[in-house]
Amino acid sequence: MKLRILGLTVLIILAGCFMMSSPVLAAEAPSLDQWKPAFDPKGAKYKCVVSNVSHPALVGVGAGFEMRDEVWKRTNGQVFIDFKPFSMLGGEVEVLNMLQMGAVQGMGVSSVASTNLGPRFGVVNMPFLVDSYDKLDAFTSDKKLFNHFLNAMDHQGITGLDITGYGTYGWATTTPVRNIAEAKTVKFRIAEAAVNQLSYRNWGFNPVSMPWPDVPVALKQGVITGLDHTLTVCNVTKKFEVARYFTQINYAQGLFIWIFNKAWLANLPDDVREAFVASIHDVAAKSRLKTRLEEEANIEKAKAAGVEFFKLSDPEMAILKEQSRGTYEKYAGEINKNYPGDTYQPDNFLGEVQGLLKDL
Repeated sequence: MKLRILGLTVLIILAGCFMMSSPVLAAEAPSLDQWKPAFDPKGAKYKCVVSNVSHPALVGVGAGFEMRDEVWKRTNGQVFIDFKPFSMLGGEVEVLNMLQMGAVQGMGVSSVASTNLGPRFGVVNMPFLVDSYDKLDAFTSDKKLFNHFLNAMDHQGITGLDITGYGTYGWATTTPVRNIAEAKTVKFRIAEAAVNQLSYRNWGFNPVSMPWPDVPVALKQGVITGLDHTLTVCNVTKKFEVARYFTQINYAQGLFIWIFNKAWLANLPDDVREAFVASIHDVAAKSRLKTRLEEEANIEKAKAAGVEFFKLSDPEMAILKEQSRGTYEKYAGEINKNYPGDTYQPDNFLGEVQGLLKDL
């Protein structure tokens, strides 16, 4: 009996040592020290926990801290946004569920994952539609269409307030991708998103749907050999240390949609809610202006670090665009669906967005 107890004690000690040394089980949470607020949030009447999966060094993510500070100022210290980047609260699909239940109050959700609860958000993921900064500016400037877009999760009890950006989508890969044939040999990580899965199937590629927090290990171990993501994100999050090539497909703009629990917002006093919403709008508008410059700077940084850049030929780009018709045909019904809470009820929302952007 004593030997059995001694053996169990040794196993417990060894297990504890393993957990302390294991980088997976005992990884330290990222520090937010450099983004600490310049005020004491303890006196806030209302706390708003907001999640994001990515790195606040990105302009579109760091906007979360700017929103925190602006909301604090405009509400005279009544509302504190407790911003949690770095996937500190988990992957996007699970946090979306937490937001819907009210366990968290807000989220800067990526446009690719947003379709899980708001299929209409998928309009910005449609390949080669909102695929440039100029087109994005035109879309956000059309308040009728943009507000209808932001209302995509209203039927889920979630309100969209605005968007920030994280660059233009392409392919970061561990081997050069100069044409479609080479792309078909790559195991592309894509987001857990219906529109992206449709596009990659229509293109005839090999997608692997995976939460963003799982990407670093999967890339290093060769479980995936390419990323469907923006150059800015790949550079800032050091994915180019493994994937040394980038193919500039430029088929969509990467966006964070700042969404909030509808009931939580409704419970704020009118003047506080108005100040909160205005703060989000103003910070997001300024952030979008900085995102284009951020991408240009990261292109130069990546080139200086030895990352090789490629573009598909015009005929091959035409093939991808033609193959994308299937994505439009299959997903148009989801994007165009209206709900009782929609103040605008268009017959063909996707078609209206296409019409707005066709000459840009």
